[in-house]
Amino acid sequence: MNKIVIAIVAVVVLLCVLMLIVRFSRRRVKPDQFKQKWLDLQKFCASKETWPLAIITADKLLDEALKKKRFKGKSMGERLVAAQRDLTDNDGVWYAHNIAKKLMDEAAIRLKQTDVKKSLVGYRQALRDLGVMKD
Repeated sequence: MNKIVIAIVAVVVLLCVLMLIVRFSRRRVKPDQFKQKWLDLQKFCASKETWPLAIITADKLLDEALKKKRFKGKSMGERLVAAQRDLTDNDGVWYAHNIAKKLMDEAAIRLKQTDVKKSLVGYRQALRDLGVMKD
């Protein structure tokens, strides 16, 4: 009887450990993947017509990073608020996120090159701050 109880406890402990391993392995951040996605979105900077795509893609990439880093919130804005202590250029990230929101709401926004650069610099710094992208 004693051996059966020990075997059951061992199986339960083993299952709990396996569940924790599976849960945390799915959320592991892979900097190489983020770096490749960043390089892919930089191709959108070649033409004025695709500048909005670059900003929107960078916004989605940052949101993915915030989720992987387990910042709480129903929206990206809430996750940014939760992450603001970890971000060195909080104002730059919010500037970029607000432009991305405007682009998603209204497609006919004219972007200046300086706005695009400032936005992408803010996103890139945020990704670095979160540790999901390294140079």
